[in-house]
Amino acid sequence: MRMLFSIGAVLVAGVLAGGDVAGIAAPGPKFEPSRNSPQRLAADRDAQTVDVELVLAVDVSYSMDMDELAIQREGYAQAIQSKEFLQALKLGPNGRIAVTYFEWAASSDQKIIIPWRLVDGPETADAVAAEILKTPIRRASRTSISGAITFAMPLFDEDPYRGLRRVIDISGDGPNNNGGPVTTARDAALEKGIVINGLPIMVKEPSYSTMDIDNLDYYYEDCVIGGPGSFVITIKDRDKFKEAIRTKLLMEVAGRMPERPVRRVADKEPRVSCLIGEKIWSDRWGR
Repeated sequence: MRMLFSIGAVLVAGVLAGGDVAGIAAPGPKFEPSRNSPQRLAADRDAQTVDVELVLAVDVSYSMDMDELAIQREGYAQAIQSKEFLQALKLGPNGRIAVTYFEWAASSDQKIIIPWRLVDGPETADAVAAEILKTPIRRASRTSISGAITFAMPLFDEDPYRGLRRVIDISGDGPNNNGGPVTTARDAALEKGIVINGLPIMVKEPSYSTMDIDNLDYYYEDCVIGGPGSFVITIKDRDKFKEAIRTKLLMEVAGRMPERPVRRVADKEPRVSCLIGEKIWSDRWGR
């Protein structure tokens, strides 16, 4: 897969550092702003500011086979540790991001694997990657993209860091078939200024047993993602799985878009029904 963006040189402004303050009559102790002083509050805010707050929401429904789940885990871990990712990280105005990683299936099934973590260099990146890899792989029933988005939104309120951007990254291999309509959850996130990006996984031929659909990439573009700069990276080749994950994370850290913008629905009808997953489930199980 060709890299979809190039990273140019970025000049980062220096940070002014304070010095010691001497007393009039005699040398005094080093000056420390009080906890509630404007200087202290500004310093605290700066220390907590990150370039992006990134929620990685990863599908573990039964339609994902164990090999795919293992590759997916390894892909995220290796991407966060990659030289390209760390280079992109340092080009941001703050040189750091906050990330949390959770797995999802049904509307009531979400499990946080990595609580909010600061990633600002190789050591913190390695620690996050190690946490991802050490957690046992699991699978669960149903596919609720709407449940994942709804679960992700309040996570931003719990994040101790403040991002210049807030992004939910949804990866999955099928349409929403459980919980509320995916467009309702998407629109609620967009109203909060959250951007949603997508990683539709299309490495298997669609089958009745797994509830896969043709044109899952269209479904993600028209029904799942949204917000300024939102994009979809599609995985159609199992051998490109890890490369696609790395590309997606690079774009999110750098705040870039693909060279080919995704189709915006606006006044047009979606190319794939946003209720197709619910219809397939209803037709099969009668509910």
